[in-house]
Amino acid sequence: MGQGRPGAANNAFAILRRMIAKINGDRALALAREVLDIEADAIRGLRDQVDERFVAAVDLLLSCRGRVVVSGIGKSGHIARKLAATLASTGTPAFFVHPAEASHGDLGMVTKDDVFIALSNSGESEELVAILPLVKRLGAKLIAMTGRPQSSLATLADVHLFAGVPKEACPLELAPTASTTAALALGDALAMAVLDARGFGADDFARSHPGGALGRRLLTYVRDVMRTGDQLPKVGPGATVRDALFQLTAKRMGMTAIVDERDCVEGIFTDGDLRRVLERTGDFRDLPIADVMTRAPRTIGVDQLAVEAVELMERYRINQMLVVDGQGKLIGALNMHDLFSKKVI
Repeated sequence: MGQGRPGAANNAFAILRRMIAKINGDRALALAREVLDIEADAIRGLRDQVDERFVAAVDLLLSCRGRVVVSGIGKSGHIARKLAATLASTGTPAFFVHPAEASHGDLGMVTKDDVFIALSNSGESEELVAILPLVKRLGAKLIAMTGRPQSSLATLADVHLFAGVPKEACPLELAPTASTTAALALGDALAMAVLDARGFGADDFARSHPGGALGRRLLTYVRDVMRTGDQLPKVGPGATVRDALFQLTAKRMGMTAIVDERDCVEGIFTDGDLRRVLERTGDFRDLPIADVMTRAPRTIGVDQLAVEAVELMERYRINQMLVVDGQGKLIGALNMHDLFSKKVI
């Protein structure tokens, strides 16, 4: 009888093992809570370790004339990538370099004007330790984040940030868990301190996130969403309700502006105004629009943010808003549907 394929036997064994495995719900919940407690304690433990060295690291990043280069390997490498991304999105130009690739050419990305941040829990990662003397020789400043103050990496650094933890959350004490959580939190603290020192605000954040919801909210102006030209419903002050109804129906904005001969806004007639007119008896179609329009309507400027229009609409419980220039001349109109379609709301 043939021996068969080893791969097939291994697959069958794995399937059988999964079939006989059973989840102990109580144990799973207890372990989950223990892991969360250990990792929370690891972060809390760093609080008292943040001292003048942290301030020195912030100062190095603020005074950096080049870019921030972040590096690490294994699980620390994943944290390093995240730190680089967080710095870059909050006003500090930064990128990740893999230490092994750095040994084979990528070190050419580093200049004397850069700040190099190296992450390693042991502080002895061979790939990192091998390139750091070259980084120092280039003239770049070095910030090390490790769990061992006496390690090779910490000794080489201009600034060492301690990110050590009493123990890992892994039941086997093998998988990096609490240590990577601590490094992640310390990296976030560093990035946020630099953000605050730079005076980096919501508008700056939106400019680096134009595709996100915040970018749409903070970078979309009234001029980007308003209707203009032939889409703009308007009638003169001598018009009738019949004329206004035609504009409401044809332009589908739920309102029409009433403007004088210079296109300056005198009022607005909305579907709400129409409902109130319908409560009257008799034929209302030939009523002068001036008798039933809302005078002095809410308006907004073309260069204001679309979110400001939303705030005004919500505050005054209106669904439409006219856009005017500095002389009160009608140049556009908004309604809630426009703002929904542009994802401002």
